[in-house]
Amino acid sequence: MLLHPSIFVLVFLWSLPPLSLAGKILVYPVDGSHWLNMDILLQELHQRGHKLTVVRSANSWYIPENTTHYTPITVHVEHLSSLEDPEYMASFLKRNIDIQRGKGSVWSFIALQKEIITLLEESHRSSAEMVRTILEDKKLIKTLKESKYDLMLTDPGFAGGVILGAHLGLPMVFNVRWITNGEGHFAIAPSPLSYIPTIGSRVTDKMSFANKMKNLLHFGIGQYIDHMLTRPLYQGVVSEYIDPNSNVYTLTQGADLWLMRVDFVFEFPRPTMPNVVYIGGFQCKPSKPLPDELEKFVESSGEHGVVIMSLGTLLGSMVPDISEVIASAFARLPQKVIWRHVGEKPSTLGKNTLIVEWLPQNDLLGHPKTKAFVTHGGTNGIYEAIYHSVPMVGLPLIFDQFDNMIRLEARGVAQVLDVAVLDVDTLTQALMDILDENQPYQKNMRRMSSLHHDTPLKPMDSAIFWLEFVMRHKGAAHLRTESYKLPWYSYHCADVIMLIASLFTAVCLLLVLMSRALLKVFVRKRKAKKE
Repeated sequence: MLLHPSIFVLVFLWSLPPLSLAGKILVYPVDGSHWLNMDILLQELHQRGHKLTVVRSANSWYIPENTTHYTPITVHVEHLSSLEDPEYMASFLKRNIDIQRGKGSVWSFIALQKEIITLLEESHRSSAEMVRTILEDKKLIKTLKESKYDLMLTDPGFAGGVILGAHLGLPMVFNVRWITNGEGHFAIAPSPLSYIPTIGSRVTDKMSFANKMKNLLHFGIGQYIDHMLTRPLYQGVVSEYIDPNSNVYTLTQGADLWLMRVDFVFEFPRPTMPNVVYIGGFQCKPSKPLPDELEKFVESSGEHGVVIMSLGTLLGSMVPDISEVIASAFARLPQKVIWRHVGEKPSTLGKNTLIVEWLPQNDLLGHPKTKAFVTHGGTNGIYEAIYHSVPMVGLPLIFDQFDNMIRLEARGVAQVLDVAVLDVDTLTQALMDILDENQPYQKNMRRMSSLHHDTPLKPMDSAIFWLEFVMRHKGAAHLRTESYKLPWYSYHCADVIMLIASLFTAVCLLLVLMSRALLKVFVRKRKAKKE
């Protein structure tokens, strides 16, 4: 029986994305590893018929100018952000490890914080200069306004997109975990420091008194970065082009929707808000077949399987002495090892270890012979490991990597080692523990992965739904609390408490005065009777 041609036409039209939902989205991403997950989201939006325009720096290392799924706007800026420079990040890593080797010293702690703050200051200055360059280009701004975008999609880790979106008056959606001074929830949701760790604290949600002191210290560092660093760097452009009474922090708090790159199988429980949508692991997908040579190497591992090691996008290798330690530990394993390593090969490299400059990380993690993942603790890698149920050995190096690995260790799916004092025996033992079926790591990871997959809606589908929701309704103001507009004393009800305290004090004072007056009258009467 032959089907009528019109049937095929209807099926084809049904498969196309609905034109009524197609929107125009202005995207202002953050470079580096943040771009990798943003680009995955953009590719999905493109497939669903949305038109995308991406603002990028001419100095960008990772955001391509020539591509098919978005239209680029390339901005020429004088300074390259150090976070976008792999060579700078390698030297930054070396300095940080040298500082960490003075563990326990107050001066080493101060030196480490100073190093991080210097890098953040330089990077935020570059971000502020770039958005000023855009806003000063009247022709470009006119074009952006005439384009009538439906929303601004940005990563608020650096605030250029926040400022541009506010200037254009667009509904704002964040692809977010970190903002300019720390973790995103702290800007919009109640965040008691008694059980919610702040970035850099390296504590869990179960805190001792000393841990709470440590958490408070790192919260204070975040407040210093916010008030003394990021707000002043952006304030000039905010005052000139938006509102002198506003600042970059309140602009961030005013976003319509927060697509939070977090899943509570990983993150500790905490208060949240209606305009926060959790999309942790949205970039994960089933593995694809490996290239022939890589597949042959993996299959040669036999019953022992393989161990994967990668340090993410920016950091291709460790400092040489640590690389020698890692190579020696790998050489002791019966497993085969695939190690993404850029630079000179360690002299202690074993025959079981294959060094590559690039590897298909998701596809390797999804291979049935992959038994463990040695990682620096970057967000993209750890969610891929959770998705594919691969336990981890963590070698955190900088920024949020320590906090990520602390969470995984608390869930019982990883061991975390200090690279500053790493030795062959310690790393070997950690790997053997993770690979041992009798240890709880693999069982815990299977349960964690099962919980991650057991959702009514996939994280990517959730992200797309809410992006289209904001476009359909021209924002999501009904989900956003207006508490950020309150002065601090109103937010904490300090004015009400002061009024009640004043009234209570006044009543108490009145009672005291009345009591004294009555006592005097009583004393006089007694004296009069005696006389």
